[in-house]
Amino acid sequence: MAAEKHGTRTKKSEEDGMPKMKTHRGAAKRIKVTGTGRLRRKQAGRGHLRLAKGADRYRRLGGEADLAPGDAKVVKKMLGK
Repeated sequence: MAAEKHGTRTKKSEEDGMPKMKTHRGAAKRIKVTGTGRLRRKQAGRGHLRLAKGADRYRRLGGEADLAPGDAKVVKKMLGK
């Protein structure tokens, strides 16, 4: 009897039809979604060679910036938003 029950069960993926979307983990680690839905990213250029850049430039690169509108459309899809 246990064998009959086991044979009639279906997998979850077969019941739902389409598979679930997976979040792009690389994008999720680099981009933050604000409460209003805007996408924010870190600015490039602070990783190394600090002395070659001026203090003003290094400080300016410290903040976050908005993602470009063209990139935001693609990244929102990657994040499942």
